[in-house]
Amino acid sequence: MTTTTVTDLYPSRGTTEVTTPRQDPVVWGAPGTPGPVDVAGLQAYERDGFLAVEELIGEDEVAVYRQELDRLVNDPVIRADERSVVEPKSKEIRSVFEVHRISEVFAALVRDERVVGRARQILGSDVYVHQSRINVKPGFGASGFYWHSDFETWHAEDGLPNMRTVSVSIALTENYDTNGGLMIMPGSHKTFLGCAGATPKDNYKKSLQMQDAGTPSDEALTAMASQYGIKLFTGKAGSATWFDCNCMHGSGDNITPFPRSNVFIVFNSVENAAVEPFAAPVRRPSFVGARDFTPVR
Repeated sequence: MTTTTVTDLYPSRGTTEVTTPRQDPVVWGAPGTPGPVDVAGLQAYERDGFLAVEELIGEDEVAVYRQELDRLVNDPVIRADERSVVEPKSKEIRSVFEVHRISEVFAALVRDERVVGRARQILGSDVYVHQSRINVKPGFGASGFYWHSDFETWHAEDGLPNMRTVSVSIALTENYDTNGGLMIMPGSHKTFLGCAGATPKDNYKKSLQMQDAGTPSDEALTAMASQYGIKLFTGKAGSATWFDCNCMHGSGDNITPFPRSNVFIVFNSVENAAVEPFAAPVRRPSFVGARDFTPVR
């Protein structure tokens, strides 16, 4: 039996933080390739690392997905499933993972050409779902997601070799500037920040509630924010934000009465399939980092 060695282009989880210039393209598709994103949109994505769409799905569709979200979070069977993550304080459901396998309603959204078509165009290949989830951020104290690069975790703990992955966050409630919306540092996707500290065993169990390993230092975040600035995303239900896997991003707590819920889908190129983790003792469970690389059709 032979073992294929994959070069680690993005070292992380060592004794100190280390920065590495991006080694991969941002837009992988060939120039002029037909798709839902126009040339200006692709150029903005290349420059900033994200692309906002004011109305990806309509009001009637939003109502369907909201109803399905409510059904899932109120189902005691789903709550007892290991794919559900609860808030540490309130014990309310925070996220439900692998929703495209749990729910045919969300599976259909993944296959929707408005969704998967943009992923194929940006990544320049067929794609599979590396991760999907619904995030529920009810009012009056739902906790946020601390600053991080998704790729740092997906590389270190899931074994994604290259930055050939794109996420989409589709709003199912209105995103105000006060209810814990998504924040991204524009341009931060061009530099990889390798975080300090070894990965604990079964780190995912803690990190899905409150991330610790794989988070940058205050000094690094201050420097990056000074260089790139911070963009806060607002928009009506049905709006969407596509963003590169290496964007430095996070969201604050929601202490308003207004909930903020979204469906989050991560598409990875079939040409960037996961190998063994680069900086973790074992793989995370497949509901967090998929090992089924079947293209979305």
